Order: sequence, then C-alpha cells, then structure tokens
Amino acid sequence: MCGRKHCFHHTSSHISTSKNQNVEFNSPKIWYPLIPFSWLYGAGVYVRNFLFDCGILKSAGFDIPVISVGNITVGGTGKTPMTEYLIRLLRTKHQVSIVSRGYKRQTKGYVRATENTHMSDIGDEPYQMKQKYPEIHVAVDEKRSRAITNICQADVTPPTDVVLMDDGFQHRYVQPGINILLMDYNRLPHTDFLLPAGKLREPKSSCRRADIVIVTKCPGDITPTEEHGIERSLNLQPWQKLFYSHYGYGNLVPMRNYIDPLNDYSDFSFSKPQDITLDDLKANKYNVVLLTGIASPHQLESDFRQFCQFTPIRFEDHHNFTKKDIDLIAKYLNNLPVNGKQKNDKVINRNPEFATGIQHAEAVKGIERQGMLIMSGQVNVNAKELDPQTRIAITELGEALSITVTEIIREKI
Repeated sequence: MCGRKHCFHHTSSHISTSKNQNVEFNSPKIWYPLIPFSWLYGAGVYVRNFLFDCGILKSAGFDIPVISVGNITVGGTGKTPMTEYLIRLLRTKHQVSIVSRGYKRQTKGYVRATENTHMSDIGDEPYQMKQKYPEIHVAVDEKRSRAITNICQADVTPPTDVVLMDDGFQHRYVQPGINILLMDYNRLPHTDFLLPAGKLREPKSSCRRADIVIVTKCPGDITPTEEHGIERSLNLQPWQKLFYSHYGYGNLVPMRNYIDPLNDYSDFSFSKPQDITLDDLKANKYNVVLLTGIASPHQLESDFRQFCQFTPIRFEDHHNFTKKDIDLIAKYLNNLPVNGKQKNDKVINRNPEFATGIQHAEAVKGIERQGMLIMSGQVNVNAKELDPQTRIAITELGEALSITVTEIIREKI
C-alpha cells in the first residue's frame, strides 16, 4: 500500500516541483508550545479508558468473530490496506462483513452498501472495498456496535461469519475478539507525543490492548538489531505478537477493471491499454509526475526512487478533485521536458488498492503530454464540477494503468 509520513498541512492542492528530494524519517515534528493542551487531552483519554476498563462504560461483545484494525496515531499507518489484506485472507472460506465509520460520507446513521450505493453515501474507503470485493457485506455507522448488530440480522444473506472493524482501536464500545494495532515504522509511539503537540491519539501504554502489533512501512532490509530496538521501545507483553511489514512493487497493469460502473461516462468504449514494466521505468524512458492523495506521501516517494526520477505533486488525503485541480495537474504534465525520452499518453495510477482514483486519472485525457502521471490515494472527482469538454475528455481515456503493490508481513525474528 502507500507509504505515508506525518506532515500534510494544506486543505487544497499543494504542488512540489523539485525532483527526488531527500526524505527524513523517524523524526516526527512535535509542536512544543501545544504540549500543555496535550496534557489536557491526555487526561481526557485517561479518564475515558479508565471508565471502560472499570466497566462503567460498557463494551458490547458478539457471538461471531470481530477483528479490529486500528492505530493510535493520526494519519496513515495502512489501516485500509491491512483490512483488505484480511479480506483476501478470509473471503475464500468465510463470509466477511466490513464495519466502518464511513469517513467524510454525506449520510448519517446506519447504511449498508449495495451494488447501487454511491461513494458519498458510505465514504471512499468502504466504497473502494465494496467495489473490489462485491461478495462481502459493507456497512457504515458512527455506532459500530449497531452496525455489527444490523449486519448480522437474518435478512442479510449470506450470513456473516466474521466482522472486520476498520479503524476500531479507539471505538471501545465494541469488544473485538482480536485487536490488531498498526504503527508506522517512521513514527513509532516512543518518538511521538499526544495530540495536538504530536500525532498520538492515545498514550503508548494503550498498546497493551492489542493482541497483534504490526510495524508497517518498514524498509525491506531492516536488520535484526533494529527490530530488537523497536521491540524494546514497545515493551510488549508476552502474549502480544509483533510483526513487520513492507511493500513490494509489481508491474504496471491495466486498471480498467477499477472503473466506477456507476459514473456518468461508463458507457463509452475504451482502447486496450498496454502494460508497462518496472524495467521500463528503470530504463528512464519516461518523464514521470507522481501524484499522491494520501496522508503522508514521503515513504512512497522514497520507495519510487528505485524505479525512476519523478516530479511529485501532493494533495491531501481523501481529496475531492475539481476541474481547477485537473487543469493544474495538466499544466505540470504539459511542462515536462522531452529530453530525448519517448512521448507517452498514458495515465498511471500507482495502486489498485486505491481504485477510486480512476475518475481523476481519466480527467487529464486529451492534453498534450510528454510524461507519465502515476497516481496514489483515494482521490475522487466530482463530475458535477467538470465542464462538458472535460467530461468528454474523461470518457476518451482508456489508457490508465495501475502498479501492483503487495504488503509483505512477517513475524519478528
């Protein structure tokens, strides 16, 4: 999945035109003037957890297995990719149901996804999972316990065998059977501080509630000595399992399978896209623009330097793209130098795990480009904000590709 770092400070688009800047990891920014407010926040978190631990606030248990995937930091630790990893692991033998809050959806209360459900009704990440795995049940609700109760009703068929609760570590009104806690290798709890001075939702001591801890976005060559240092800093209990994960990148493959069948341009025919291998990227055949719409893009940018040089363009996580954004991206594509490299009219999406980016990827068709656009993130286009010409341009692309990414997980040495 996508690497993410701690800082992303804008609400609209942010463009970086410098190529291949060095990335500094393991140095989270702490806003020291805000530390007194972090103490107040921490006191509130302590009281809340104390009330749950003492049973004053109740956690609901369920007769079916509930697996929670969450974190204790704000920003990207890979919760949704991990949830999808579990879907792939379980769906061949079990009927899986996903329960989520439905971040940035335009509805309230309980909503169960159907084949006709729009992304705005359930949020982009639940929508993404339903589109990729249509056989699973997906429900959103601010009250996760109510969502689990409803999705396990007799009228929901086939009946649920296991529930995956996305971003459920802080939602203590549900008592999961397995609590999986994710933490970013580049921002471990012992280097961070509570909100708002840092990015911690809870103190490091809350890790004790986890059954499994996974350190995500590790380098592929992490050493046993470094792993031992991480283990000591976490101070886990004997019953807690510790794993490490890193990302493996594959070839660029056609992403037409991820086109939203409900959008306004799905009836158009598309030409057959051609694969692009990582060797082609490494051969420096293309000028590349790397577009991200994720919380922390720096890990991805660092990883991608092994394949090619690129110009990064960064948008915020869950960004809804407008025509203005599309025009801006097109401007940067048009300004790429040829430098003897072949011209390319393909638009590349970096990650099939973030399939909702197809709408935006297609929106830059028809523009003279001398480069490749590689996308990453839950990036969405509001078709109503696009003029007719741009919407026609969207329908004519059919050249979008996506890079295959695999999360590789292993237990500590």
